[in-house]
Amino acid sequence: AAAFLTARTGIESHDAVVVLGSGLGDYAESLPDGIAIDYADVPGFPLPRVTGHGGTLVSAPVDDKRVLVLAGRVHAYEGWEMSDIVFGVRTAVTAGAKRVLLTNAAGAVNEDYSPGDLVIISDHINFTGLNPLVGQNDDRLGPRFPDLTSTYTAGLRWDLSAVFGDADLEAHEGTYGWFLGPSYETPAEVKMAKAAGADLVGMSTVPEAIAASHMGAEVAGISLVTNLAAGISPTPLSHDDVTLAADRARDTFTDVLDRFLPILVSDRA
Repeated sequence: AAAFLTARTGIESHDAVVVLGSGLGDYAESLPDGIAIDYADVPGFPLPRVTGHGGTLVSAPVDDKRVLVLAGRVHAYEGWEMSDIVFGVRTAVTAGAKRVLLTNAAGAVNEDYSPGDLVIISDHINFTGLNPLVGQNDDRLGPRFPDLTSTYTAGLRWDLSAVFGDADLEAHEGTYGWFLGPSYETPAEVKMAKAAGADLVGMSTVPEAIAASHMGAEVAGISLVTNLAAGISPTPLSHDDVTLAADRARDTFTDVLDRFLPILVSDRA
């Protein structure tokens, strides 16, 4: 798949990759001089099955560097194997991406957050018991037992905090809790997640973060708070509300991405 991207784009190596979550896929189309490729054309690429998740990869210039933007991802709740869920990120890192930005829509467990807030992911809790590294390890990709202490790189988190400040946004940081889905968490599960230290809950991101870190890439994550989690929210949860909230926050998120991409692709140590 990485060799295919090189052949299709004419770009020998990409510098970074961005994965766009629910309702954010249109950002890829806004990048000037981008080369768009349907997931269906890329060997081995799984196709999203959820409304609101795209299926297009864009290779675009940022300054004198190159970024891959994945508009859409697949999830465990769709029935995919872990290897499929992380295929896009692994392909991007194989294609040269040294830094990975993962974005998602999430429910707020931390009651200091409000819908529309952007939160920098500082750590995660895996509530699913699933892991993309289960099975025989491919030593070409990374070690059998990787250390995940610094999965969400401190330097990139600092850079994001600075970008948030420049954009006049509060620089929330929080821990993301991964649940399998597709049902939303119960109030009791949200209470458990809060007790365990989660500030956010969602159904993605963690497998990709594990796989990218396993391959030695630096990882950053941003959650868009689209709703208060069950037991906190006064209204029932729905995917339509998540997509609507993502649409409302599009301009803010776009501003952050525009500011952050030149940093993400830079050569700084």
